Amino acid sequence: MTRAILTDIEGTTSGISFVRDVLFPYARRALPGFVRHHGHDPDVRRWLDEVAVEAGGLCQDEMIVETLQGWIDQDRKHTALKALQGMVWEAGYRNADFTAPIYPDAAQTLQRWHALGLPLYVYSSGSVPAQKLFFGHSDAGDLTGLFSGWYDTQVGGKREADSYTRIAQAIGETPHAILFLSDVTEELDAARAAGLQTVLVDRREDYPQPRQGEAAHGHTRVASFLDIELPLPPRN
Repeated sequence: MTRAILTDIEGTTSGISFVRDVLFPYARRALPGFVRHHGHDPDVRRWLDEVAVEAGGLCQDEMIVETLQGWIDQDRKHTALKALQGMVWEAGYRNADFTAPIYPDAAQTLQRWHALGLPLYVYSSGSVPAQKLFFGHSDAGDLTGLFSGWYDTQVGGKREADSYTRIAQAIGETPHAILFLSDVTEELDAARAAGLQTVLVDRREDYPQPRQGEAAHGHTRVASFLDIELPLPPRN
């Protein structure tokens, strides 16, 4: 039985291009001004100092910003970068510079699962605040109320089985009762190794060449949330 759903965002509930073509460039442009105005705020300084140490003891914020911009260009999955990007994106969402596109089938299905009483969770390389901003300012409206919990790389890397074990423990369900949805086979491999159920979301918009057979790594493959069939527990 499936008692909880854990979902990725980029390439799963939403297109890959939004993050790549809208959010990343926005953060890259806005970071210098953001750090100038907020670099002394404790919540910001914490992450800037972490970048400075990792990059070899950088002492000037301008150099830290350049390092962060380089990480954006590399799409580096670093917790400090994700946290700072989330802070920058908050202003963009608040000013209505953009909204987050959600695939209609994903929004519809998530709302249906929630109505059925199925707990929903998010696990993304983007920071938890960025996740909440994304679903809070979506094309389908504020969807944050659908979710019971949020996880980012502070719980561990998405290609590490231990991360999914920790999430299952936090959710309070056995791994076998949790279904993980992602467009990345290596993430699904790690989740399966931890005992979770898995579904590969293989959208034509993001992956023109269908990943079938060996390319699906043995995971159930769907092209839409509407194709996902869940063995649900009986309702009380």
